[in-house]
Amino acid sequence: MDPIQPDSPPEQNRSIGGILQVALRVCFVCILLYIFLFAISLLGAALKFFGSDFSKTLITTTSNPVVGLMIGLLATSLIQSSSSTTSIVVGLVAGGALTVRNAIPIIMGANMGTTVTNTIVAMTSMNRRSEFTRAFAGATMHDFFNLMTIAILFPLEQATHYLERSATWLANHLPGSEGLEFHSPVKAAVKPLVSLTKSLLTETVSLPTWLSGTIMLALSLACIFFALAMLTKQLKSVFLRRAEGAFDALIKTSGLTAMILGLVVTVAVQSSSITTSLLVPMIGAGIVTLESAFAVTLGANVGTTITALLASLAGNVAALTVALVHLLFNLSGILIIYPIKPLRKIPIRLARLLAFRTARRRSYALFYMLGIFFVLPLIFILITKAI
Repeated sequence: MDPIQPDSPPEQNRSIGGILQVALRVCFVCILLYIFLFAISLLGAALKFFGSDFSKTLITTTSNPVVGLMIGLLATSLIQSSSSTTSIVVGLVAGGALTVRNAIPIIMGANMGTTVTNTIVAMTSMNRRSEFTRAFAGATMHDFFNLMTIAILFPLEQATHYLERSATWLANHLPGSEGLEFHSPVKAAVKPLVSLTKSLLTETVSLPTWLSGTIMLALSLACIFFALAMLTKQLKSVFLRRAEGAFDALIKTSGLTAMILGLVVTVAVQSSSITTSLLVPMIGAGIVTLESAFAVTLGANVGTTITALLASLAGNVAALTVALVHLLFNLSGILIIYPIKPLRKIPIRLARLLAFRTARRRSYALFYMLGIFFVLPLIFILITKAI
């Protein structure tokens, strides 16, 4: 008798079990994706319950572009996810509670706020001075790049509104958008569940309009955070191990290759914070240079815009416009800064300088993180409100 024969059924069972496990993961990801899109659509529907007064209050709050920028920075720093912030903004625009023009500074601020995660990761190596110096430089070069991009594009946008105009033109000329209505099969898929939720609250349970709106708003936000957190966890477990091997093989080949790698990994795990945070310990260990990691970071910046584009599928053409603004903002920053070598070196040099100073007085790291991402935007918002 062939001695291998008895081992065949267990091996076959393991193979079938592996296929079933992958199939279950795919189904779970699809369910999470549906929950996320449902939540975005529900958010827009919830805002309509509050009427024009809520819309006017919100728009007045963000009518100052600098305040909008600070709100985006603070909100994203608190939840450590630009994907969540931009998805909520897309939902607000889809629901008519926020204009595209007022949403743009919030998107810019969110792009900056998401980098706080890198700084927290870098601070874990504070006891090892040389490693901390490299890691902190790797974390903060992303900050300086985003600050440069905002410094260039924020005043340009206020003067010309080129991001708004470009994104509006693209949104109206993409296949599937006609006039002011974006005919999306995704929106059609989530609409029945949104209608059922509204009907249960207002008709079956007969709750007051304001209470129904509040419950829908809370439910939509909870679903957004839950779906994004679980999506990130599931996709991370599937793709991140493969990504770690790819980093070593591809990151040093060319800037464009490294950007594409950063983009692909970020799209796969639905989080630029994960991609860039993966780089920080590698930079700290001396495995990857700042120059190579910089290109991956820029690719991650573009990859993170996929969440807002996905969210816009459950909205209208205005929501799609905001999502495209996020994409164009990041692409514009790369096209302006990266091809010009002296400009490209500025974020890296500033990050090295800050890391060197911080390594000598490590308390500066905490002051930097709290001051830039939390204290300064909060103070600015409070002062503006008081005035």
